[in-house]
Amino acid sequence: MYAIVEIAGQQFKVEKDQQIFVHRLDNEEGSKVEFDKVLLIDNGGKINVGAPAISGAKVTAKVLGHMKGDKVVVFKKKRRKGYKVKNGHRQSFSQIEIQSIVEKGATAKKAAPKAEAKPVAEKATTAKKEAAPKKAAPKKAAAAKPKAAAAKKPAAKKTTTAKKTTAKKTDK
Repeated sequence: MYAIVEIAGQQFKVEKDQQIFVHRLDNEEGSKVEFDKVLLIDNGGKINVGAPAISGAKVTAKVLGHMKGDKVVVFKKKRRKGYKVKNGHRQSFSQIEIQSIVEKGATAKKAAPKAEAKPVAEKATTAKKEAAPKKAAPKKAAAAKPKAAAAKKPAAKKTTTAKKTTAKKTDK
């Protein structure tokens, strides 16, 4: 089972017990972190893709430590101008270990809102039934307008334009 999760603005393919380096997180060493932006989960060939994220899915991880990466040298030079600049930096990283991948969150919380949602849906359907006759009248009027507009237009006349021919005068 693996998941593609967005951590600190980057997407990672993670599996259980995997250790990865991500951009520095604000959490302390040894603390647990939950990532809710899970984009894809593959559970033994069954793929679940979010739009853009899977609702209720989460990945939990433990922060193992904070460290700096290798030095990156930035060197700029312009030929024949005497311009040379050397800069560099070390990126800060956090090492995390993936502890679990959960496909769906707490289902008990989701069951209660569904029961409440049914009466709201019934109210919406009754409102639609009441509004339906009001909507039907404008449609008939709208359908009648194109016929009236077509009747008002006169038949297209075929006109021919005569080309004028002019004789060119040549003076010699």
